[in-house]
Amino acid sequence: MRETRLMLIGAHVSAGPGLTAALGKGASIGADAVQFFTQSPRTWRPQRYPDEILASYREAQRAHPSVRETYCHASYLINLATSDLDLLERSAACLVENARVATAAGASGLILHVGSHKGAGLSARLDQVTAVLEQVLSGGGCPLLLENTAGGGGSVGRDFEELSLMIEQVGAGPELLGICLDTQHLWASGVSYATLDDAQAVISDLGSRIGLERLRCIHLNDSKAPMGSKRDRHENLGEGLIGMRALGLLVGHPSLQQTTAILEVPGQGQGPRAEDVLAARSLHRDGALRWAQLAGPAAGSVAPT
Repeated sequence: MRETRLMLIGAHVSAGPGLTAALGKGASIGADAVQFFTQSPRTWRPQRYPDEILASYREAQRAHPSVRETYCHASYLINLATSDLDLLERSAACLVENARVATAAGASGLILHVGSHKGAGLSARLDQVTAVLEQVLSGGGCPLLLENTAGGGGSVGRDFEELSLMIEQVGAGPELLGICLDTQHLWASGVSYATLDDAQAVISDLGSRIGLERLRCIHLNDSKAPMGSKRDRHENLGEGLIGMRALGLLVGHPSLQQTTAILEVPGQGQGPRAEDVLAARSLHRDGALRWAQLAGPAAGSVAPT
């Protein structure tokens, strides 16, 4: 039986050319984990980190007293579902390089937006998407984590069914291929978790379609956009349309306590702040308490401290 723990709370931060600044920024706001881009998310030019910088970061993260995990995020420009063969080739090369950097930095996962089929449907692009994923995973390395989307613009991964189709066709185990669940994207795609029953339905569906062992991290964000709007618009916790209670019910679920929640909220324009980390801990604690009260002390649920 796995040891239970409270969910780690992390934050997306900027890393800079030396990478280790990410650890300091995470620690300064009280984060247990950090996430950063392996290169500029909006340019194709890769960040050619020397091997010694990647090794230095890996060792610094391993020895850090409070930041316990690192996740990397792949470039937003990548589109594995495109009909443009030049863009597909460029996307594949970019993803391979992003995976190399994430692995060399000792990341616990590389998070990927798969891209958009622009209305053609996933079935029309599934073979090419999975071929690139297989290429990237053939070298081993850190897990590749497919992120669910808000569902707009023909984006791939709009629901658990699409994520499961890609995972099943690739056939890699959870140590190599998993998912990152974004709370805002889930809400915007039309999935509610505003009640205990709703949240349980989400966890049950995720478990049956994909497997909870593949859920490696959660992007914890409130939403500027209404449920079902299919719009990707993050908001600070408690300031959006999802609200603290619903977010707490989801991330406080006993089955998710071995994952890490990463804030991608705007803060005051510069990303997550210390108060955002505290808000995440608060909503998680409240949500875990509701589940513990429902289950009772004999059910082995995770009780908050």
